[in-house]
Amino acid sequence: MGNGSKNKDYLVQGTILVIASFVARVIGMIYRIPLTRILGHQGNTYYSTANEIYAIILMISSFSLPLAVSKLVSERLHKGQKKNAHKVFVCAMKFGLVAGGIMSLLTLALSGVITKFMKFEMAAYALRVLSPAIFIYAVVGVLRGFFQGHETMVPTAVSQVIEQIVNAVVSVGGAALLIGYGTELGREKGNDSLGPAFGAAGGTLGTVVSVTVALLFLLFIYVSYQRSFRRQMRRDHTKRLESDQVIYRALIATILPVILSTVIYNISTIIDQGIFGGIMTGQGYSEKEYSTVWGIFVEFKVLMNVPLSIASCLAPSVVPSLTASMTDEDYRAAGIKVRDSIRYTMVFTIPCAVGLAALASPVMQLVYGDSSALAAGIMQSGALMIVLYALSTLTTGILQGLGEMQKPLIHSAIALVFHIIVLVLMLNFSGMNIYSVVYANIFFAFVICVLNAWAINRAIGYHQELRRTFIIPILVSGIMGLAAYGTYRLFTLFAGVLFPAVLAVLVGAVVYVALLVKMRGITERELRGMPKGNYLVYILQRLRIL
Repeated sequence: MGNGSKNKDYLVQGTILVIASFVARVIGMIYRIPLTRILGHQGNTYYSTANEIYAIILMISSFSLPLAVSKLVSERLHKGQKKNAHKVFVCAMKFGLVAGGIMSLLTLALSGVITKFMKFEMAAYALRVLSPAIFIYAVVGVLRGFFQGHETMVPTAVSQVIEQIVNAVVSVGGAALLIGYGTELGREKGNDSLGPAFGAAGGTLGTVVSVTVALLFLLFIYVSYQRSFRRQMRRDHTKRLESDQVIYRALIATILPVILSTVIYNISTIIDQGIFGGIMTGQGYSEKEYSTVWGIFVEFKVLMNVPLSIASCLAPSVVPSLTASMTDEDYRAAGIKVRDSIRYTMVFTIPCAVGLAALASPVMQLVYGDSSALAAGIMQSGALMIVLYALSTLTTGILQGLGEMQKPLIHSAIALVFHIIVLVLMLNFSGMNIYSVVYANIFFAFVICVLNAWAINRAIGYHQELRRTFIIPILVSGIMGLAAYGTYRLFTLFAGVLFPAVLAVLVGAVVYVALLVKMRGITERELRGMPKGNYLVYILQRLRIL
């Protein structure tokens, strides 16, 4: 465990997952461009509402399975218990099939009730289409967790990319096909919301098909490695095999805190939407008016998910590694992993957030064709939200890897209470409309970050390094943002939006990397420790940056 390369394996595996997730998020962002234009703001709101409800149901039924399986498999493999590790997989699969099946049927039956409560009743069509994906994802989650427990993120990474490609094609095709049918039906029934509602349902069909394809791919990988798994288990001379009851208890003990903390952490979006819709209705806005504004906020959240992919991928990759360190009671190694994962995330997330703020208007124009001041304003106001959500997501995963399963639940619950109070007060008294939702979310993530930092310190005596993790990246990102914005404004005098925006991104990237290296925000040794680090160092040396 003292081996330096081993200590960096989780970063390499995390980077593989980050790259794949980044590619998947970019594909997701790209296909949302035609999808949004097909659906319009109203249809996009129905589509997003159904997906947010689907995400919450997944969190309750099976979203926690990859992390739980990964943690339990990793613990047993670290002790050399190959048979018990595989038994965890079998029990988790049974659990996932039952939980996923029940939640899938309940979603199908109660979709109308749920969306009516959310004040977006027409989203029920899309939610019904999504219901089978809940069952399928449970199986996918167990398979991904099993591979992650073996400290390989490649099957998860590849399946995510395949999933997103299929999703892109089927979603756009399904939306285009069904929105026409819904529009015609709406004319007959005198309901002009049926077109956007059916279009949203067609869009969600992509999720069902893509998760099915991802499942087939993971099953193929699992079957391909059956001989290797059996050979490993034959070499395992563990005298005492765990009973099914012991494994189920361990699964539930791991899953329940993760489910509850994840639900509370993510349910804020559903609560925000309900509160926002209710208060806007009370202030005299129609559903079409406030759903259109909410749709613009959703556009920002889709873009926000691209830089957030770094934290959301690094968190599961660091869990098995931290679990191994805590099993050995090696708190020094655990502290190094915490430090490196937080630095890694901040060095990439902070410039992404600043870059999106600096180029808010051109990005929204290019991605969504939205040149409104509101779209750019939400992007600029939400930059800090991106950084804080990335940090809170990562530190939640770190606490779970440290075995502090209850802490994220408590912290999310405390933050949610304050979040709701702040949101209601701002919506009623500030007059800031949708910006109230942005600022309330910033406060929510900030509270979790503070509480998580305190808990990590209590668990392993860790104090976060500030200068190279936060101060230098923030300072360098500020200069980068000014350079990117200046480049964009200069070249818009001679061209449209696309060329100046692309050039501004390239200039910003070069400025950020050059200054980060010059100010020793990242060292040559750290660069070499990254995937393809030696090649990166060679390029920087050739450019005389390093």
